Amino acid sequence: MAKSSADDEELRRACAAAIEGTDQEILMSIRVAKSRGIWAKSGKLGRNHMAKPRVLAISTKAKGQGASVFLHVLKYSTGGVLEPAKLYKLKHLSKVDVVTNDPSGCTFMLGFDNLRNQSVAPSQWTMRNVDDRNRLLLCILNICKDVLGRLPKVVGIDVVEMALWAKENTPAISKQQGVVQDGPIVAAVAETDTKVTVERELVSQVEEEDMEALLGTYVMGIGEAEAFSERLKRELQALEAANVHSILENEPLINEVLQGLESATSCVEDMDEWLGIFNLKLRHMREDIESIETRNNKLEMQSVNNKSLIEELDKLLEKLRIPSEYAACLTGGSFDEARMLQNIEACEWLANALRNLEGPHLDHTYANMRSVREKRAELDKLRNNFVKRASEFLRNYFTSLVDFMISDKSYFSQRGQLKRPDHADLRYKCRTYARLLQHLKTLDKNCLGPLRKAYCSSLNLLLRREAREFANELRASTKASRNPTVWLDGSAGSNQNASSADTSTVSEAYAKMLTIFIPLLVDESSFFAHFMCFEVPALVPPGSLVNGNKNVHTDDENDDDLGIMDIDDNENDGKKSADLQALNESLHDLLDGIQEDFYAVVDWAYKIDPLRCISMHGTTERYISGQKADAAGFVRILLDDLENRISTQFSRFVDEACHQIERNERNVRQMGLLPYIPRFATLATRMEQYIQGQSRDLVDRAYTKFVTVMFATLDKIAQSDPKYADILLLENYAAFQNSLYDLANVVPTLAKFYHQASEAYEQACTRFINSIILYQFERLFQFSRRIEDLMYTITPEEIPFQLGLSKMDLRKVVKSSLSGVDKSIAAMYKRLQKNLTTSEELLPSLWDKCKKEFLDKYDSFAQLVVKIYPTESIPPVSEMRDLLASM
Repeated sequence: MAKSSADDEELRRACAAAIEGTDQEILMSIRVAKSRGIWAKSGKLGRNHMAKPRVLAISTKAKGQGASVFLHVLKYSTGGVLEPAKLYKLKHLSKVDVVTNDPSGCTFMLGFDNLRNQSVAPSQWTMRNVDDRNRLLLCILNICKDVLGRLPKVVGIDVVEMALWAKENTPAISKQQGVVQDGPIVAAVAETDTKVTVERELVSQVEEEDMEALLGTYVMGIGEAEAFSERLKRELQALEAANVHSILENEPLINEVLQGLESATSCVEDMDEWLGIFNLKLRHMREDIESIETRNNKLEMQSVNNKSLIEELDKLLEKLRIPSEYAACLTGGSFDEARMLQNIEACEWLANALRNLEGPHLDHTYANMRSVREKRAELDKLRNNFVKRASEFLRNYFTSLVDFMISDKSYFSQRGQLKRPDHADLRYKCRTYARLLQHLKTLDKNCLGPLRKAYCSSLNLLLRREAREFANELRASTKASRNPTVWLDGSAGSNQNASSADTSTVSEAYAKMLTIFIPLLVDESSFFAHFMCFEVPALVPPGSLVNGNKNVHTDDENDDDLGIMDIDDNENDGKKSADLQALNESLHDLLDGIQEDFYAVVDWAYKIDPLRCISMHGTTERYISGQKADAAGFVRILLDDLENRISTQFSRFVDEACHQIERNERNVRQMGLLPYIPRFATLATRMEQYIQGQSRDLVDRAYTKFVTVMFATLDKIAQSDPKYADILLLENYAAFQNSLYDLANVVPTLAKFYHQASEAYEQACTRFINSIILYQFERLFQFSRRIEDLMYTITPEEIPFQLGLSKMDLRKVVKSSLSGVDKSIAAMYKRLQKNLTTSEELLPSLWDKCKKEFLDKYDSFAQLVVKIYPTESIPPVSEMRDLLASM
């Protein structure tokens, strides 16, 4: 058998440590399992809780002449350390009850008479085995008898059996019993004994001796148990016979007893009958009480439900109720400015009411209620009626506002007076109904489409009228002389001075048109987007850059005027792309047609001075660069169209000028300097004066086209007369370089064509000079060329033996070409001078080139003679250089 926990010294030391500081001594400690029982109607204790490990420890504490005994309940903490859970005093122990429901008999309860709440089931203690149970209970009973002088009530176990068990399991008992003065002392349990030790038996010594004497009269062997049992049965029968005989002798007494028993039986039967009646009545009463309680519970539940239902219905009715003031405002109220606050409040209430009748604000169980459906239909009807009335009012209101402004001529530019459009009052009046439009969008998004069209249609008339009147008066008040559009035609040479007239007022007028109307259109687009509740990003705060170079303060700067992102800048915003597309379509309706007045100004400026297209193009590009991030879509489109219009007009001018250049080749014969060469320089100088902003590309494209046509035409004219082709080319290329020298230093495109003309000039000079030299010294240099050609195929020593290249032939050529060389050189100079009658300033440079080229050729000839004809002599190169230097 396993060792009992009562003998575990470690356990006893852990218990002593748990109650350290209480001056108590541990007498016994043992492990148990704690569970909780409940009292059933039968009076038996049941178990329904999981057992928990505990340790029961019995301790004593000296108190004066006596001692106090305690029962400690210890539990295990999280770390496995024992800690006190409960403390009982054994002097209050009144009952020890062994649970009969446990077949093992190891479960018992301890009842204490000082527990306040007797209705709570006491704890059940379960031991590992019966020996541990008996050991603990005997210890408790002995201590109660010795210290307290009484025994608690023992239920469910035979005391005699416990005494016999104690006697069998106490081979060595260390008893210490004495009297210290007048008080008893608790016997100590021997710690060295591994068996159960008790301090005193449950029967006295005298009783034990009597039982031994009685058993001694039946001296039998161990194997005579049956004989002993038979003898006991015979003696028992004899004893019963004697008892019956004694009873029969007392018959009168028995009769009296029987009569008393019959009387008692009758009373008992009457009592049983009454108890049955009372039991029946009580059962009926109990059933009635249960029925009443059930009905009361149902009534109470119904009352609670009715109260909750009334509260929910009150909330629902509050949602369904239409205030009279809102109903009057929504059905027939006025839309005057003074009544707008009431209209806004009514709209807010109506929107909230409709929202509260939809999920998740309304429970889905209410959605199909008839009253809810009827009220929703009523609210829908009320909303449709209000939206229809408000939309009709706003359409008429927009039309009346614009009609009033159009009928008043003071709003527009008049003769002698340019009037800046002022829409501050118009926006102020419209802004009064901005919140109404927001609520209309909340109530019915589809209603905004017709309202936007009505607003755009009305305001479009006003904007077009303002732009038309302003453009007409702007053109009428601008004084400028018209410059000719013919710049490069040879027949217009006498009229070129007229092109110097000042036409700056034309480009200033165009810039003024943009300065006035582009910010106005941007503001109108921004205001329209905000006013008509478009869900697009706002990008133009008040006072931002709207024309690329300065802050333009419009007449109406308000936080409501918000700019709108262009479509190109918001392609990735899928959520708002549909609204942005609708906005740009509406802006097209709002501003469409106003571009015609801008086109009219551009066409008017072009007719006065086509070159002013350059400055207008620069102004337009500056506005476009300023509008990339903050302009409404249609304004960008308008500026792009204006730029294209200006570019088209300027391209038209360039094409006409190119046609003027090309007409030169149709002349019968062109000699000397072509007229469009110097006129192009004048035109380029004028174009450079008009360049503004980023118009350089436009001008460079024009330069490219001009010069390409000029050079192509020059080549065609030169090819028509090969005899004078080189003279024509070099004179015109030289004139082109001279006239564009200053501009080529600052304009890269012209510098490129300058270098191209320089190369063509050098080539023409080389060809012309060679023709002059060969005209006078053809035999000499042809002889030299033949020698050079033969040197590629034969050795120099063989050349004098070739036909026509003998020494005699050399002497003939030298004599015919170099005799009277000074006259030949003079004739060469005269021929050069004769061919350059129109460009005499080129003569010195060409004559220097001619002398240099002649010397180079002669030097090459002299070297060939020395190499091939070493014995022959010709005039030295130095002599020829001195002769040329003296000319």
